[in-house]
Amino acid sequence: MAAFKRFEDIQACQKARQVTCRVYKITEEGNFAKDYGLRDQIRRASVSIMANIAEGLGRRSDKEFANFLNMSHGSVAEVQSHLYIALDLNYIDQNSFNELYTLLDEVSRMTLALGKHLNISRRDSL
Repeated sequence: MAAFKRFEDIQACQKARQVTCRVYKITEEGNFAKDYGLRDQIRRASVSIMANIAEGLGRRSDKEFANFLNMSHGSVAEVQSHLYIALDLNYIDQNSFNELYTLLDEVSRMTLALGKHLNISRRDSL
């Protein structure tokens, strides 16, 4: 089982929280705020990143935790794809896009590395 006791201790979860706060801030401004479909979808996807990490840890098995980390990784990609649409529609500027995309890349790498570690640990214990 993973050595974490609380999801708040997981660095990927901390970064995901930063992402979600940033997403909420940029989506409450200008035309982004008026595009309810995209605004709500990118918000839900960003919330899902952190929620899946937390839920995975709460499942109390490395196999399920790794599966939820994989889902979290998918949500990262979803938010990144929505960012391209927001950029193309001029809802966000290039700097905001770059900042958020970089943070998401970090979360992506962290979730993949942790998932890989859990899968390797699980195989070693068999």
